[in-house]
Amino acid sequence: MHASALDQMKRCIDDFMPAERHYRVVDFGSFLKTPGTSHRDLLAGRNCTILGVDIVSGNNVDIVMPKPYKIPLASNSVDVVISGQVFEHIPFFFTSMLEIRRILRPGGLMFLTVPSRGHEHNVYDCWRFYPDGIRAMAAFAALDVERATTDFPPKSGNRLDYSRASSYWGDTTGVFRKPTRSPRLRLAVVRTVMKAWSNSVGDLEDHPIPSG
Repeated sequence: MHASALDQMKRCIDDFMPAERHYRVVDFGSFLKTPGTSHRDLLAGRNCTILGVDIVSGNNVDIVMPKPYKIPLASNSVDVVISGQVFEHIPFFFTSMLEIRRILRPGGLMFLTVPSRGHEHNVYDCWRFYPDGIRAMAAFAALDVERATTDFPPKSGNRLDYSRASSYWGDTTGVFRKPTRSPRLRLAVVRTVMKAWSNSVGDLEDHPIPSG
């Protein structure tokens, strides 16, 4: 994870996780290809039980997801879900949002960092996000928005001056809260259908980009 995204996540932790209580935290998409600063390091000053969840086993992963859109944890069992620089790589991320919502307890929080710009990277690089994207994710998953920001560069006239950008990736940050009341039955129906379809498709291997 790049430094600017870690800085944004640290701000979310400082602003929304008071240090005086215990938290059960899930790091969604936790795999680290190379050792480095992780979300566990950012949470070192908090009383937390942390579970790293990913679709592959390896460094910083405690639980491997049996399917890409199925988190093997109980509903309403998690205080905070953290996901940093992951959602741009998820082909059907709205389904992931529904699963994250399911495992969050009422009043629970999700902290998300994603790029708004930058070069193509990793196996799949599907998306870039702006604040309205955070709002759309929240609306779809029946979550409340606590924060939605993008590190846009300053303007020069009517255009953004990328030569003066403070960070290369232009991090977008979202903080979501699960409300205490929600349309549980309708959400369960939508989640069941979307999980079944998304898991049946799986990845993008059957949809190559034509050469030439």
